[in-house]
Amino acid sequence: MNFAMLKSALAVIFLGATLWPRDLLALNNGMALTPPMGWLHWQRFMCETDCKLNPVNCISEQLFMQMADMMVSNGWLNAGYKYLCIDDCWLSQHRDVNNRLQADPIRFPGGIKKLADYVHARGLLLGIYEDVGTHTCAGYPGSQGFYELDAQTFAEWEVDLLKFDGCNYGTLDQLEDGYRHMSIALNHTGRNIVFSCEWPLYARGLEKVNYSEVAQYCNTWRNFNDIEDSWVSVKSVIDFTSALQDELVPVAGPGAWNDPDMLVIGNFGLSWDQQVTQMALWSIMAAPLLMSNDLREISPESKALLQNQEVIAINQDSLGVQGYRVLKVQSFDLWEKPLAGRTLAVSVTNRQEIGGARYFLLSQSMLWKGLGCKNKCYVTQLLPKRYEYGYLNATLPLLVNPSGTVLLKVE
Repeated sequence: MNFAMLKSALAVIFLGATLWPRDLLALNNGMALTPPMGWLHWQRFMCETDCKLNPVNCISEQLFMQMADMMVSNGWLNAGYKYLCIDDCWLSQHRDVNNRLQADPIRFPGGIKKLADYVHARGLLLGIYEDVGTHTCAGYPGSQGFYELDAQTFAEWEVDLLKFDGCNYGTLDQLEDGYRHMSIALNHTGRNIVFSCEWPLYARGLEKVNYSEVAQYCNTWRNFNDIEDSWVSVKSVIDFTSALQDELVPVAGPGAWNDPDMLVIGNFGLSWDQQVTQMALWSIMAAPLLMSNDLREISPESKALLQNQEVIAINQDSLGVQGYRVLKVQSFDLWEKPLAGRTLAVSVTNRQEIGGARYFLLSQSMLWKGLGCKNKCYVTQLLPKRYEYGYLNATLPLLVNPSGTVLLKVE
C-alpha cells in the first residue's frame, strides 16, 4: 500500500465506514481497545539488582510499591496511567522444583502475588516480563518449553499484562511459534491479560513481517530498537515509524497497536522541546503511553506534560487510527491523525537543530479533505502551550522551536 492508497483508506475510516476487518485481524481478547497507559521500569532502572549498594533504585518489591503509591497519590491513575509494569530482572536465577517461575526471594520477599494484591488494592493493574526464548535478555529463565505453565502461573498471580521479549529464541520458526503459543496459552487461562510482543522487532531482517498475523496474536508489538534517553534515539524511532507507515498504519486499531517503546519524558536526555515532541508524536501515533522515569522526583513541567488530558485524549481516541506523516519539507514534518467526531490532530515538528524558531505556514490544502473546512474549521493549539487560534483562514503561521513540535486540534 503506497501513501496515496493509505490516505484513501484512512478517508473511508474517517467517514465512518469499516475498511479493515479489525475485529478479525486483532487478538480477540477484548483488551487494549485503546493504547495501554502506565509505567515500565526498564529504561530508567534497567537491571539494577544490587539492593545493598543501591537500595532506592534496585529492581525490588519496594520500588514497585513506591511507584504504585505515587501513581495514585500524584494523579497518574486519574490521568489514565493504570498499568504498573515490571520488566526484566525480577526473576530468580532458577525455576522452583515444579518448574514454575519464581521471583528473586531477596528482592521480592512477598512474591509476585503479594505485589499484584498491593497494586490491585490501589486500583492499578500489574504488568510483568518474560521471554519467548530459553532465557530472558538479561539471562534469567525464559518461557520456551513452559508456555502453558508460565501463562497459568501469571494468571494465578493475577497479572494483567505480559511483555514478551524475543532473546535467545533459536530459529525463526521457534520465535514465531513461541509468540503464537503463548498468546493461545494466555487466552486459555480465562484471565484477561494484555499481550505485548516483540515479534516484529526480532523477525525483521529475517523475513517480511506479516502484521496481520502479528495482530491476530498480540495486542501491542515492538518494531524497533529499545529507546534510550536521548534525542538521537527518539528521532530514530520517529523516522523508522514514518518510513514504514504504509505497513504499520493499516493494521493498527482497537486491540492492536504498534509500540514505539517507552516515554522517557522526565529523565535526563531530552530538552523541554524534545519532551514535547515525544509526547505529541506518541499521541499522534496511537502508541502505548508507558512511561519509564522516576515518579518520585519528576519535575512539575514534565508531570503536567504527561498528564495533559487533551493530548492524552488524542492518543486514546475511540476511532483508533494511527497517525501518519503527510509532509516532509524544509526540515519540517507534518503529521495528522483522524479522530472521532470529524476532528483532526495535527503536529508540526521542526527537525532543524541549528538556529532559532522558524515559521511553518499551515494551509487548508494540507489538512485532511474529509474535514471540509472551507474557513469553518476551528484550530486549538494544545502543545507546547494551549492557545485558541480560532477559525482557520487560508494559512496559519506556526512558530516552532528547533527539535520542538506544535500540536493542534482541528475541528
